[in-house]
Amino acid sequence: MRRKLLIDAENRGKEIGIFEDPARFKKVVNEQSWRVLKLVSEEPLYPAEIAKRLGVHEQRVYYHIRNLKQAGLISVVKEEEISGAIAKYYAPTVPAFGFEISKASVPVPTRKLMDEKVRAFFTPHIRDSQLDATIVVGSPDPHGPFKATGRDGHHAIQLGLFLGQYVELPERFIPKLDVDVKAEKYEANNLILIGGPGTNILTAEINKQLPLRFNEKNYWAGIIGLKNIYTSDTCGLIAKIPNPYDSEKSIIALAGLRSVGTKATVIAITQFTDTVFKSYGGQEEWVRVVQGFDLDGDGKVDSVEILETT
Repeated sequence: MRRKLLIDAENRGKEIGIFEDPARFKKVVNEQSWRVLKLVSEEPLYPAEIAKRLGVHEQRVYYHIRNLKQAGLISVVKEEEISGAIAKYYAPTVPAFGFEISKASVPVPTRKLMDEKVRAFFTPHIRDSQLDATIVVGSPDPHGPFKATGRDGHHAIQLGLFLGQYVELPERFIPKLDVDVKAEKYEANNLILIGGPGTNILTAEINKQLPLRFNEKNYWAGIIGLKNIYTSDTCGLIAKIPNPYDSEKSIIALAGLRSVGTKATVIAITQFTDTVFKSYGGQEEWVRVVQGFDLDGDGKVDSVEILETT
């Protein structure tokens, strides 16, 4: 019997014993041996206890134990003195067994394990290890009351690559434009909004519902916090709120005063994850003001700081 690692759909592994010769497994296909195997798979047991639980003679249990050992399905995992005798406890050698008919295999994409706090933040946007949300970016054409053009759309690529490390993306992973979401009346879904309210009309619609929000008279003028007003172009909001169009859905917004501020929010999520979600406790409504910085002096934002929280 050989051992292999079996990978399931959620990218979790389980060791499995592979029988190349089914004849070796033939001895345990009878009902009694199978009952013994199932019993010791629940917890390690010694023969006398197995006989008691199955209501059979102890010698019959020794017979099945011997066959299971010879087939490589069980082994002794511990010994203990009971009533002056040494009792041997048995358990399965692996948690699963099977037959290999073909040597063919397929590549398995490897994914990282997502931190529990990050997974909680992206719930329900992630369901059963799959992305169950649509990323929405501002249209690159003049639109909305300010006739603004979206220049944040490319940040969806970085976010998509980040999420793709942990979850399965839809076959047709295509971000939607804010104008298309409005035209298709698609608002009542799990959404991830990229871009500030000046360039993403859906971000503008939820802005009033945020405890920390963009200046309504001029979205580019600043972010109004509880403590300060933040006016740097590199400032942005990371927000999560229940979807006002459907309370069972959720909206995440990564929105900056300018495009560089939106970039700072995406960098915060994808590169400074531990810092951003350090105190996240599963709240349905959650907002952070962040600011991006160029620490290495190359003209590009490469670090972030959290300025205010709710």
